[in-house]
Amino acid sequence: MRADKETVSRLLKTARGQIDGILKMVEDDRYCMDISNQVMATEAILRKANKEILKAHMKGCVQAAVSSEDGEQKIDELVELIDKLAK
Repeated sequence: MRADKETVSRLLKTARGQIDGILKMVEDDRYCMDISNQVMATEAILRKANKEILKAHMKGCVQAAVSSEDGEQKIDELVELIDKLAK
């Protein structure tokens, strides 16, 4: 992985902590809207981590593959991933 591991790790650990907090909220029968807001906040952090990973992939792996004429496979991977993100 070429992404900044420290940044990605920090984001994922934050998301993990939030998930633990959400589980406690569920166990404590907290207000549904509060739980939902925390779920959305966690999703935002996970999206941010994913953006960091994908940005590094495009600047590293994809760029190198295009330079070595192996870019079509990497571009196909990105198109497939974009399809998943669009669902």
